[in-house]
Amino acid sequence: MEILQSAAALQAQTEKWRRDGQRIGLVPTMGALHDGHLRLVQAAAAENDVVVVSIFVNPTQFNNPDDFRLYPRLPEADAALLEPAGCTALFLPSVEEMYPQPSKLRFDFGSLEQVMEGAHRPGHFNGVATVVSKLFHLSRPHQAYFGQKDLQQVAIIRQLVADLSFDLELITFPTVREADGLAMSSRNRRLSADARQIAPQLYAALLLGQKLVMQKQLVAAIKDKVHSLLTADKAIQVEYFEIVDTQTLQPIEILVPRQEVALCIAAWLADVRLIDNLLFEVK
Repeated sequence: MEILQSAAALQAQTEKWRRDGQRIGLVPTMGALHDGHLRLVQAAAAENDVVVVSIFVNPTQFNNPDDFRLYPRLPEADAALLEPAGCTALFLPSVEEMYPQPSKLRFDFGSLEQVMEGAHRPGHFNGVATVVSKLFHLSRPHQAYFGQKDLQQVAIIRQLVADLSFDLELITFPTVREADGLAMSSRNRRLSADARQIAPQLYAALLLGQKLVMQKQLVAAIKDKVHSLLTADKAIQVEYFEIVDTQTLQPIEILVPRQEVALCIAAWLADVRLIDNLLFEVK
């Protein structure tokens, strides 16, 4: 596995692969890798000739300086995991390499970014779209792989690909969970032992929400019951729980049969913010 630290080196390598007729898979990450990331890398290796994994904690998508400062950074441990998973090249740039000057670009994703993460993290998706655009231009992948846990991010990137005509296929993989249901996340490393025991309540709340949807209860009643379950533990501070359309991500007021819905949640456990979601069809 080759480790590349400059944009020029990555671009030169991927252009050579393209000239040689090799298919390129890209897995963008912010590091602190877990099994969810590694499954994306393995899938990319199975479907492409070469795989680029990027590790870059992108400052422009953080609106909380402490969150950026405390985000786990484990480049040596990550590199040791990547080669056996099928990574061909690890792109490990500095902030100065990715942003030689402050970015002035501004994206507008309309209603897609006005709800949930976009509403609670102003500027977050502008930072995501900026760095993902840079990675797409530098690596020119045939396929790019993302996890479903970041559902709204995937929707934003799908719109980005369509609007800017990126010549690639976006591949989304289901959320990978711990044995107790907690969605795997790099931020889980920051949970205290007590908070880690409480964190699976987020998935339990999603399962309760799904059960109530299938019972054809009213949306307002479902949201009240899910909030009650979560707020029963004072260690959990709910930021939002929403029932949304899987494509538009807009809130649903009335549930109808054969409708594809997503239950989406964000909550704080002490100073760690976690998100999760569950997608299914209303029966």
